[in-house]
Amino acid sequence: MTMNRRTLNTALAAAALGSMLPVSALAQKKLVLGFAQVGAESEWRTANTESIKSSAKEAGIELKFSDAQQKQENQIKAIRSYIAQKVDVIAFSPVVESGWETVLREAKAAKIPVVLTDRSVNTKDDTLYVTFMGSDFVEEGRKAGRWLVEKMKDQKGEVNIVELQGTVGSAPAIDRKKGFEEIIKSDPKFKIIRSQTGDFTRAKGKEVMEAFLKADGKKINVLFAHNDDMAIGAIQAIEEAGMKPAKDITIISIDGVKGAFEAMIAGKLNVSVECSPLLGPQLMSAVKDIKAGKPLPKRIVTEEGIFPMEVAAKEFPNRKY
Repeated sequence: MTMNRRTLNTALAAAALGSMLPVSALAQKKLVLGFAQVGAESEWRTANTESIKSSAKEAGIELKFSDAQQKQENQIKAIRSYIAQKVDVIAFSPVVESGWETVLREAKAAKIPVVLTDRSVNTKDDTLYVTFMGSDFVEEGRKAGRWLVEKMKDQKGEVNIVELQGTVGSAPAIDRKKGFEEIIKSDPKFKIIRSQTGDFTRAKGKEVMEAFLKADGKKINVLFAHNDDMAIGAIQAIEEAGMKPAKDITIISIDGVKGAFEAMIAGKLNVSVECSPLLGPQLMSAVKDIKAGKPLPKRIVTEEGIFPMEVAAKEFPNRKY
């Protein structure tokens, strides 16, 4: 009996000692990141989500994740929920550029730092977020424009372009259009004859391309799609109209997802400008730096390339998304 009591006393003493140990000697409190994602509208977004989830796991960061299904009100609701939960850092990829001031001020008042990923916001007060990491969408549009100008430099007569825009009011849609137009305006033969949103989805890309073809058919020389998914939907519409994609109509798109490489290898897409979704490792590194009090640049730009059809087969094995 005495032996049992002694054993019990030893165990109680050890437990008491454990509770007095400094935090560093016990398990460190996990960093908590609240991430409000746009949705799952494309191959690109799916890869982006996977990168964030797997990187958080690897970094030992607790991730609270929400999918806004491409609705701004859902993202705002998620951010408010993260503020209420007192997470360490909030990150989100804004579905559109404007309308964030109120919720960002709420995060600032709660002293929760905010990181923008992939897309930026339109605000006069840039103290409302710590950094914006992601691609230079204007430059992506310029790359698409430069490729087209070079490809058609010897072509005489008008070059009629139809444009499938991304989600109305979103940063990539606004900026890719701006960069593309900046380059093609140097030569008056390039004319955008139709421009409409395909909402970054295959189904809408196909539907809008069908309407373009009904209206202008053989007049269309070039399709500029703001993302690969819309281009892949449009390719289907072009084939169903009895035309040859990448031959009868030159097709340029942006993202560089595997589906685009498959379309290029099949000879149905001319070029894809890269926009890397693999922002997870960069984001987790930024979250740790913020909590450690390290300064971050206001803008972190992703390095990217451009892939014409001719290099697709060689590059395909290297694609991670």
